[in-house]
Amino acid sequence: MPAFHYTAVNTSGQEQKGVIEADNERQARQSLRDNHLIPLGLRLAQEKKTGSKVFGRFSFLQSRSMSRKELAFITRQFATLLKAGLPIEEALTAVGEQTEKPRLKGLILSVRSKVVEGHSLAATLREFPSAFPDWYTATVAAGERSGHLDQILLRLADYTEQQWQTQQKIQMALIYPAMIVLVSIGIVGFLLEYVVPKMVAIYGQLDQTLPLLTSILLSLSSGVQAWGLYILLVIIAGVYFFRRALKKDALFRTRVHKLLLRLPGIGYFIRTTNTARFSRTLALLCATGVPLLEAMAISAKLVTCIPIRESLETAAKRVREGAAMHLALKQTTYFQPMSIHLIASGEAGGQLEPMLERVAQQQEDEMKRLIEVSLALFEPAMILIMGAIVLFIVLAVMLPIFQLNQLSM
Repeated sequence: MPAFHYTAVNTSGQEQKGVIEADNERQARQSLRDNHLIPLGLRLAQEKKTGSKVFGRFSFLQSRSMSRKELAFITRQFATLLKAGLPIEEALTAVGEQTEKPRLKGLILSVRSKVVEGHSLAATLREFPSAFPDWYTATVAAGERSGHLDQILLRLADYTEQQWQTQQKIQMALIYPAMIVLVSIGIVGFLLEYVVPKMVAIYGQLDQTLPLLTSILLSLSSGVQAWGLYILLVIIAGVYFFRRALKKDALFRTRVHKLLLRLPGIGYFIRTTNTARFSRTLALLCATGVPLLEAMAISAKLVTCIPIRESLETAAKRVREGAAMHLALKQTTYFQPMSIHLIASGEAGGQLEPMLERVAQQQEDEMKRLIEVSLALFEPAMILIMGAIVLFIVLAVMLPIFQLNQLSM
């Protein structure tokens, strides 16, 4: 039974929006009237294929995208209901009813409609790639083949929740440094824009040569007053075009990623983050019955750094040609020696999945350690930098006064 997004007016004259299931549009309108709602608009809850390019893309993102938090929440609910013995159709209906957001409700009911029509769950989820990524649908397909969909969905729920929690920890860890940087820039800008010009008016009345630090500060202040707005606009435009080039130009994006990988500290963090994501996803897919070659190909797609992703895709081709996985991954040069030894041990002992889990956990622990160390160093570094800037401004302001006192003596 298809789902429809509706806009209606109730008996009090208030507008309501939601999702309703019906065999056709006429029945949907009648159901709304039976519920004392006057339908104003009705559309089928499915992907839009026509319309303008700009609005079509926007509608697609609004109606079918899903955050990691939402994906983890829906997966956990769905897995719990299946574990309790509910059929897939009833479980999807229950999840849809529990979801308050019309966008997600329409998505879930659309999935349910396809399943009721006879499509497999994995095949249906593949029709919504912006909501359900490849690794997700591949895991669901493996669960359907094995006949243990509920158990695999529980593992999938654990995985999605862990990915979301990791993302949250990184974002929360970056909030404090970002606030310090913004406040520091604001303080310095305020001093140069409002405080220093008042000192200029005072020093202009003095018939003496200003110290070098004071001259530098006055030049900076004059530059900020005269060109500050233009500099800000240039920075904003530069950031915009840089991000646009990263998104549109694959060659430029590859060069930037290669440059970041060569930077001390940043390159190590990028390698650790991407190899951890690859190992964790590969472990999940292999443990749920996805063939190794397919699992490696899907896991490589999740790697955001282009040079690392290309190396992992090459490693998957070597494994397809008969090479051992640990040797293929070793040739990428992105995995730590300990990780390679663990994978080799897992291959030799037939315990590849748990070893991949250990590799992923090891890399994630290293990533957390890097974040903690970076934050621990960042705070005193910012204090020193701000102290140096404030000291420079204070000296630049006070030196002419000291000089004037010496002349008066």
